[in-house]
Amino acid sequence: MASPNVLTPQAEDFPRWYQDVVAKAEMADNGPVRGTMVIRPYGYAIWERMQFEVDARIKEAGAQNAYFPLFIPKSYFEREAQHVEGFSPELAVVTYAGGEELAEPVVVRPTSETVIGEFMAKWIQSYRDLPLLLNQWANVVRWELRPRLFLRSSEFLWQEGHTAHASFEDASAYVKMIHAEVYDDFLKKVMAIPSFLGIKPASERFAGAINSMTAEGMMRDGKALQLATSHELGQNFAKAFDIYFQNEEGQASLCYTTSWGSSTRFVGGLIMAHGDDQGLVLPPRLAPTQAVVIAVRDEADVNEACARVAQDLKAAGVRVQVDRARGSFGRRVTDWEIKGVPLRVEVGPRDLAQGVVSVVRRDGGEKLAVGLDAVAARSTALLDAMQQELFAAALKFRDDATHDVATVAQAKEAAQEGFARLPWAVVDGEGEATLKNDAITVRCLQRADGSMPDSDTEKDLICIVAKSY
Repeated sequence: MASPNVLTPQAEDFPRWYQDVVAKAEMADNGPVRGTMVIRPYGYAIWERMQFEVDARIKEAGAQNAYFPLFIPKSYFEREAQHVEGFSPELAVVTYAGGEELAEPVVVRPTSETVIGEFMAKWIQSYRDLPLLLNQWANVVRWELRPRLFLRSSEFLWQEGHTAHASFEDASAYVKMIHAEVYDDFLKKVMAIPSFLGIKPASERFAGAINSMTAEGMMRDGKALQLATSHELGQNFAKAFDIYFQNEEGQASLCYTTSWGSSTRFVGGLIMAHGDDQGLVLPPRLAPTQAVVIAVRDEADVNEACARVAQDLKAAGVRVQVDRARGSFGRRVTDWEIKGVPLRVEVGPRDLAQGVVSVVRRDGGEKLAVGLDAVAARSTALLDAMQQELFAAALKFRDDATHDVATVAQAKEAAQEGFARLPWAVVDGEGEATLKNDAITVRCLQRADGSMPDSDTEKDLICIVAKSY
């Protein structure tokens, strides 16, 4: 397990703290090729929990999982001019394989709109085939010049949804539903992260989209992290790939398409949204291990009690692990703190003599004496409370660090430690460029009431600006 070395304090050096947590919680290592990463078992277990929750919501929304090739003919990208222009700096292109130069270069998948568009055109014939709702869990490659584990890497894991519809209205309604009922619901209820939902200004849209929606979370250092995006593609890709259908009048009509995605960036967001100077703090619904039962000493009655408590917790639906007394008790406690396990159940001979164990909450360090027969019931109640309280704390932190301002100059000042919110009319144009000169970007546009607009041309929009990852 991880060593008990003290982590760099967040206030001293937040990026270093992040690197310390990733390493000492045994989540990931840098891969042998610059920009790649090796996800270790504990980090992958967290990603699997994320996959499970997001995938269930995607299927509830009616989409089906499929798989498409990693290699895509370069000519596919060139069919949609904005798309190839937007991705060109990030593309990894294979020109030599099988001992010879390829007749046509192939791109290592950075996203799959083009190859899926090719097959949508093949599979869709009639209005009866619509909507076609597909999702893919895969790896993608986007060559990254400034890599950081889980946040920016040249290869990462993700899901990408792609759909085709008979009308603009149906496509728009569906992708907005995905953004709210898949991504925002998951972020709030599982990751315990509040986010600002809004649309990207034209300068920040996905290449080839007519509208891009985003979920922007605030990290503990006040910076923004884009957590998930959803895109209305209009008929741009349908035109490029001839995605037609025969409508009910027997006429050929172009489809409207969407795409939407989330990635292992979720893991980076999880670390930075809840972590503290002791390491990870995992929301119970997401934690691979929700409770660890720790034997204080290697004694028969202690080990027997650990097994009994673990069995009771498992029967109550708690994901549990037993840590037998091997090595220093203090070191083992520190290891579990770094890993962010929500509850520690410490079983020692002195407590057992009184018929109790110690239950410790990771989020606040509260330590409770709980009777052996009550551990399961008390633990499930504590886990539920922790889930709600983590979200409430993250929401308060975000709201306290979000400031309403009136000018670009005030926005620059507020963005040094959090988010700034101001009228889009003040920023649009030269104001946006001025902010970018100070590494501050427009994260999203919203209506005054915080709801998500349909277009960046709506009147009286506000924008949220911040430094970001």
